[in-house]
Amino acid sequence: MFGKRAGSNFADQKQSPPVASPEGSQSAPTAKIAPKDEARAPIKRAKISEPVKKKPAPAPAARSEEYYAIKTMIFNALIDTIDLGQLAQLDQNSAAEEIRDIVSEIISIKNVVMSIAEQESLLQDICHDVLGYGPLEPLLARDDIADIMVNGANNVFIEVAGKVEKTNVRFRDNSQLMNICQRIVSQVGRRVDESSPICDARLADGSRVNVIAPPLALDGPTLTIRKFKKDKLTMQDLVKFGSVSPAAARVLGVIGACRCNVLISGGTGSGKTTLLNCMTAYIDPAERVVTCEDAAELQLQQPHVVRLETRPANLEGSGKVTMTDLVRNCLRMRPERIIVGEVRGAEAFDLLQAMNTGHDGSMGTLHANSPREALSRLESMITMGGFSLPSRTIREMIAGSIDVVIQAARLRDGSRRITHISEVLGMEGDVIVTQDIIVYEIDGEDENGKIAGEHRSTGIARPAFWDRVRYYGLEKELAEALDEAEV
Repeated sequence: MFGKRAGSNFADQKQSPPVASPEGSQSAPTAKIAPKDEARAPIKRAKISEPVKKKPAPAPAARSEEYYAIKTMIFNALIDTIDLGQLAQLDQNSAAEEIRDIVSEIISIKNVVMSIAEQESLLQDICHDVLGYGPLEPLLARDDIADIMVNGANNVFIEVAGKVEKTNVRFRDNSQLMNICQRIVSQVGRRVDESSPICDARLADGSRVNVIAPPLALDGPTLTIRKFKKDKLTMQDLVKFGSVSPAAARVLGVIGACRCNVLISGGTGSGKTTLLNCMTAYIDPAERVVTCEDAAELQLQQPHVVRLETRPANLEGSGKVTMTDLVRNCLRMRPERIIVGEVRGAEAFDLLQAMNTGHDGSMGTLHANSPREALSRLESMITMGGFSLPSRTIREMIAGSIDVVIQAARLRDGSRRITHISEVLGMEGDVIVTQDIIVYEIDGEDENGKIAGEHRSTGIARPAFWDRVRYYGLEKELAEALDEAEV
């Protein structure tokens, strides 16, 4: 057996000293397991040629306090029995099979009475605890979940179909939760502890992760995961979901292809990043694109993409690389388009300068509730960045740089809609002039309480960027799309 003491049995071994588990807990007194014999090499097992088929775990609602107590006891016995160093040398499937064999033997020798379903659930949970993200694994495997929100060890919420609901998932304690948070952030070279209690990171699939730990989080570590679907969404998927009409989707396609400078605005969870991903599908594959993000989550399909990510300060307080640093460095990398995942501060000034100096087709997102408010926020970010420029100069720079503002919103029924496609016309006096091209108009509710509405054209036959569209030979496509939106 893997790291098990030869010639011994679980029932009559002496009490061993507590051994800290990876989740920060200590061995329970009931787990009478002798220390592992480090001199004895583990028995070599044949590598598994096919992935272990995992049966779906039972619903969390069926799990009781007794189940969690048994799980803790068996987990601690497992940690005393195996050699974690040797386990780390195995591939994922072989390690999982080894753990399942040892846990099955512990259950048998300790005479734990469990149904087959409960035993399979226990095996699955312990494999997740040792090799993965513990209780989060079943939630991460579900493709219908948009957000996972963990408020301490015993409160886990998810967002499904735009609605937030509480789950019966729980962690053993805050130490296990904190250990999983550290496991996640360490994979992207970041850390979270008392000296650095706030951290942004990402999972391997690009899902956004935020961790805030005690002492800032009073009720235990708080973990928030914005999940991305395994299958990358396209503009046609947004049409199918009703987020945008077919005609409005064609307009967005023309805007993306003719290298308009685009600002995507919206509230939290309104679908800004998803829309930005869909818009980038219209970028010519021959163009060189540089992306700048706090946590890399954009999923561009083009072959010539350079992805940049900010970096927090190290333990000594040095080495920090900000978004402003990245955007400025972009200008030396010969980009044809610059895409900023989220504009939050002084980098707004550098992005506008890039848009004004030959990097047409650049894009970015920011938080705002309307296209006009988005432009005002852009001005505020530049002002707060310490640039002592007159307001009129900043507004002229914005009007000369941004061509189109796309507004995304999350409606009260949980659905996400693109509510405005607006263009920036220029300045009249000290005011930036905008006009809506397509607007989502709410007509009421259907019998299921879902908001019903349509994307309608405002009657603008030739937008201000018409000449740019004609330069790229797409004026017929745009005219047909606008005509279709008027119907």
